[in-house]
Amino acid sequence: MRPDPKDFLVRSQAFSAAEREAVYRAIETRRDVRDQFLPDPLPDELIARLLGAAHSAPSVGFMQPWSFVLVRDPLVREAAWQAFRRANDEAAQMFEGERAASYRSLKLEGIRKAPLSICVTCDPDRAGPVVLGRTHNPRMDSYSTVCAIQNLWLAARAEGVGMGWVSIFHDADIRLLLGIPDRIEIVAWLCLGYVDELYSEPELAVKGWRQRLSLDDLVFSDRWGEVGPIAPAGGQAPGDV
Repeated sequence: MRPDPKDFLVRSQAFSAAEREAVYRAIETRRDVRDQFLPDPLPDELIARLLGAAHSAPSVGFMQPWSFVLVRDPLVREAAWQAFRRANDEAAQMFEGERAASYRSLKLEGIRKAPLSICVTCDPDRAGPVVLGRTHNPRMDSYSTVCAIQNLWLAARAEGVGMGWVSIFHDADIRLLLGIPDRIEIVAWLCLGYVDELYSEPELAVKGWRQRLSLDDLVFSDRWGEVGPIAPAGGQAPGDV
């Protein structure tokens, strides 16, 4: 006998002011950590909490397409770093002049310095060939996996754990290294570890690579390109709570 969905309903209510502040603080102070990791290992129970947060992410059709490969072995992480280094050298050649020099000055040592790496993958077949909500956009499984990564990132911030997302590598190198089947999509290589300090602003902004865009320039009203107020007259804009 199937349970009555009404048995799973709970009353929806806003968080307390202190709880809301904690959520927004995690969002606003989350950073992409590149080389500030400490060598101290993360406790197993902490890793379990972080993965639990990731697994609680929303997913289209409740397909839950994500899997997590935990990489602690220094030799495996060194091989991953070598794959990154080769791709990073290729990337540096795509920039010119001062931009190229600036790119090479960025310290991207997370794979070797962080005590834990997590390769996050997406299984497009987990819920079968036809998935509720993915019928007209096949990328919804990948987008769902990114939601899991963001959940993990925010939970890590709340736990005082730094996290960095490595995206500069050839898929074939990581696929071979970790034995990932061809049909599985590699979404991210994440580096996690304790840190002493975090930048007060995104590192790339602090180092002059790129500045945060104005939200006002990114919000349209009812139609693309139609500029309008974020909040109606007399209303509250995001962040005014």
